[in-house]
Amino acid sequence: MPYIDRHISGSILTAVKYYPAIIVTGPRQSGKTTLARHLFPDYTFVNIEDIGTRNRALDDLNGFLDGLGPRAIIDEIQNIPELLSSIQARVDNDKSLRYILTGSNNFSLLHNSMQSLAGRAALFTVLPFSFKEINKSDLDVSTSELMWRGFYPGTISDLIPPDIFYHNYYGTYIERDIRALGQVQHLDKFQLFMRLCAARVGCEINLASLSIEAGVSAPTISAWISLLKASYIVYSLPPYYVNISKRLTKTPKLYFYDSGLLCYLLGIEQASQLDTHPMRGAIFENIAVTEMIKNRYNIAKEPNLYFYRENSGREVDIVEETPDGLNIYEVKSGATFQTDFTKNLKYLQELLPAVRTATVIYNGETQGKNLLNIREI
Repeated sequence: MPYIDRHISGSILTAVKYYPAIIVTGPRQSGKTTLARHLFPDYTFVNIEDIGTRNRALDDLNGFLDGLGPRAIIDEIQNIPELLSSIQARVDNDKSLRYILTGSNNFSLLHNSMQSLAGRAALFTVLPFSFKEINKSDLDVSTSELMWRGFYPGTISDLIPPDIFYHNYYGTYIERDIRALGQVQHLDKFQLFMRLCAARVGCEINLASLSIEAGVSAPTISAWISLLKASYIVYSLPPYYVNISKRLTKTPKLYFYDSGLLCYLLGIEQASQLDTHPMRGAIFENIAVTEMIKNRYNIAKEPNLYFYRENSGREVDIVEETPDGLNIYEVKSGATFQTDFTKNLKYLQELLPAVRTATVIYNGETQGKNLLNIREI
């Protein structure tokens, strides 16, 4: 398959003119290495996941870096965090050096890099493909097929059947990484926890409920969620409050970075199951929210999304905070626009003067073509 251009490429190419180190992080198999090697084909490439390479580096860090030359891509660098300090010393002495550093989690990588490379590195997050990045022909499928397939390069570029890809992805990467990072001792309970999270996508995180159903303590549940975030499996969407401090204390919602993995964890084995599945609306909402998250990361900016919910239950799915005001969105999986979709949007428009636009995102599927339709009110 031909290389698919990533929208984040321009930001990386700009940053490398000013920063001696570029850190590219994100989930495994999201295309970080492919992107780095495509953008910097003349750089020396090494993968620290390779045991022989790792042992050579550990035996002599400075000698290892000497052998790479002045421009190098170091893949999965979180396996040897000590390299970051050595790189820092080198770039301080020679501003012309350039290192592209990739890592499949931000747990140890970011902690060490922020200490060792503060002010010397630009950070980028590469997620699975966005709608804007993949070919139109890849979108020319039913909504159910799109949600079930997901957006990892493996299912799109390599055409691996989703049931095969996500089964192996979960067993090979997620369980391995989580156990390595958090020393998970009860794998059966962790597997149950993962499926419980999938069943709660788009809902506020209830640690007590998850604790009871998974059979582990609430602090363990909190630690496991942190590990999933660090491995770019899930993310949390905070609530919007006019008082900013309240955003940090109220309960966030839980979403997955990829709908294909979400479907796998829900036990969905065929796209056709999604036509009538009770979680169809939540999975569709997950795609809409995640697409906006990807668009922010692809322009090298942090997410600026929230949700709005009152104690009465009145809710707006997405609140986007911009310098010009708030853009609010309601997400509906229905294929036909209904005026009832706008009820909560109009309410929030009247309540918050800062609201600039109000938009409904709905399925809008016609003649087998998938359209993530939007209608501004």
